[in-house]
Amino acid sequence: MRIGVIGTGRIGTIHANTLSRNREVGSLILTDVDPQRALDLAHRLGETAAPGTDEIFRWGVDAVVITAATSAHADLIGRAARSGLPVFCEKPIALDLPGTLQALAEVEKAGTVLQMGFQRRFDKGYAGAREAVRSGRLGRLHTVRALTSDQSPPPPEWLPLSGGLFRDTLIHDFDVLRWVTGHEVVDVYATGSDAGPAMFREAGDVDTAAAVLTLDDGTLATATATRLNGAGYDVRMELAGERDTVVVGLDDRTPVASTEPTGPPPADKPWPGFLERFGPAYEAELCAFVDVVRGQLANPCDGREALQALRIAEACEISRHERRPVALAEIPARPA
Repeated sequence: MRIGVIGTGRIGTIHANTLSRNREVGSLILTDVDPQRALDLAHRLGETAAPGTDEIFRWGVDAVVITAATSAHADLIGRAARSGLPVFCEKPIALDLPGTLQALAEVEKAGTVLQMGFQRRFDKGYAGAREAVRSGRLGRLHTVRALTSDQSPPPPEWLPLSGGLFRDTLIHDFDVLRWVTGHEVVDVYATGSDAGPAMFREAGDVDTAAAVLTLDDGTLATATATRLNGAGYDVRMELAGERDTVVVGLDDRTPVASTEPTGPPPADKPWPGFLERFGPAYEAELCAFVDVVRGQLANPCDGREALQALRIAEACEISRHERRPVALAEIPARPA
């Protein structure tokens, strides 16, 4: 199997390393907007570098992994679909609904595979929470609390390209909320604060956000995020039911400190970022994609799943701007 990797930045490098080690992958063709970066990575891995995206498709590959800039995702997905190629793409499909819906329409028309990069579905902690909910261990689920907190903010020049805190960061919480509970969000009420560094205000974004979400079975969920969590990278989900409560992301590297006299000590080595926290999950999702391409596994996270998470993020943005509850029914689920 030969796989084309489009984009060799931070996450592209990680995915290329994972694929290069996979025994079912015979070779990789790497390309990037910075050709030297792709060439350097290809030399390190013993793989082939291509001067551009055209060569990826012209030289012939069995599948494509897209880790390029977000603005290029939708066009590349469409091109791969028209070429009959299965695709793995980092989230999001696009930063807006029209672009997302158009790309999904191309995949559906071509009848090809699109697996999205929501790596938390491959994390053992979230998988354990899903099992606890689905097995009935928790009883009737009544409350879910999710949070994602970055230790330090991204570069200022990246913020206007990110889509905002709901679409870029909390979209992971929205996706895994659906995956763990098996229920859909029916309405949201969201707000945000830009009281931190001026670069967030200048980008029209917020540095901290919170949302209250109602699920279709009446379960209430909260989701919060911040770019300014100095203690470390903190990702957790707490699920409380009538019988039991479980927590995802609580271990000896969780960057929290108890004020109780008999509480646990603070983490010696708190998580610094998402790549360290979710390293095994990133590897597992790429190995799953290889199995999908081989016909050994059903697609574990198709483009329609990404659309649902984006619709929740869109509803949150409208709620934040208009200061009102927003029903998911207001957000288009198909082309107009």
